[in-house]
Amino acid sequence: MNNSSASPKILLVKLSSLGDVLHNLPIVWDIRSRIPDAQIDWVVEEAYVNLLTPLLTKDGFRGIDRIIPFGLRRWKKSLLSANSWREFFAFKNELQAVSYDIIIETQGLLKSALVCAFAKKNSGAVVSGLANATEYSGYEPIARAFYNKSAQVPFQCHAVDRARYVTCSALDWPLIGRGQQVQFYPAGFEGSFGNIHIAGLKHPYILFFHSTAREAKRWVNAHWVELGIELSKLGYQVVLPWGNTSEQTISNALASQIPNSLVPNAFSIEEAFSVIANSSLVVGVDTGLTHLAAVLNKPTVEIYCDSPRWKTEGYWSNKIRNIGDMQKPPEVKEALDASLGLLNAAKN
Repeated sequence: MNNSSASPKILLVKLSSLGDVLHNLPIVWDIRSRIPDAQIDWVVEEAYVNLLTPLLTKDGFRGIDRIIPFGLRRWKKSLLSANSWREFFAFKNELQAVSYDIIIETQGLLKSALVCAFAKKNSGAVVSGLANATEYSGYEPIARAFYNKSAQVPFQCHAVDRARYVTCSALDWPLIGRGQQVQFYPAGFEGSFGNIHIAGLKHPYILFFHSTAREAKRWVNAHWVELGIELSKLGYQVVLPWGNTSEQTISNALASQIPNSLVPNAFSIEEAFSVIANSSLVVGVDTGLTHLAAVLNKPTVEIYCDSPRWKTEGYWSNKIRNIGDMQKPPEVKEALDASLGLLNAAKN
């Protein structure tokens, strides 16, 4: 095994989804700070490549050396297509262009374990993954068959901490705990965005990320309306993004009751960086774009309604307020107090 080398070749495998990829970012910095000359590559679903591009190595900056896009979600829709298979074999060839010393797989699913199997490895290479499931997270025990090293993690384990357990196990390091720095993007990155043009957008504005993939994780519409009315009285425009037609319908319904609010056109993940970075506040449920705001160190109120707060709460910044919990959605007053506290702190 070459993980004692000054420049090991390391492959990170975290395919999806948006929030999961974000919470995996700190291990790049953990590795880079301790092994500055390591080669660090990452396999990720193609939809989330833009989350990683700010970390690409260039102009003397060292971050991720290679991003390898994986199109599984798209390929599954046309398994019998010759083009899908051509793209898969092109992916495999790109993956195998480097022979790895260490592979760190933090997802614990068969699809990501198979990526580990396809990767080219040096003699004695370490393939490290999760030894056990964590509560409320997907896990497929068959994935362990593809590892030669696995990390036992607490049953209740934050997503950032879980990735660090696996990384430290792979590299034979003491566990990197919460007392140590958590970094997501390069220093100053969150302040590097210019304003994006969105028709009707006015400053200052507050983003409401009200929708998520699972209905039970949503905060009730009446609460959004009440909060939006109170914040609009202070001169903020409430902006209600959406990702599909169902979410757009909800955004329109909320906007019809919140004065001077805006339902923007759909925007990409890449555009979301700028939209979030230029906002005064983000209020959102447990969903990827809310977590993007938190990792960008924006004033963020994370609302938990039917998911455990300990799993993804932003614990690395005093600009984040986590409210609610599993089957304990917060009242409007709690969200308003959290919002006003962050807005006032930003002014001082």
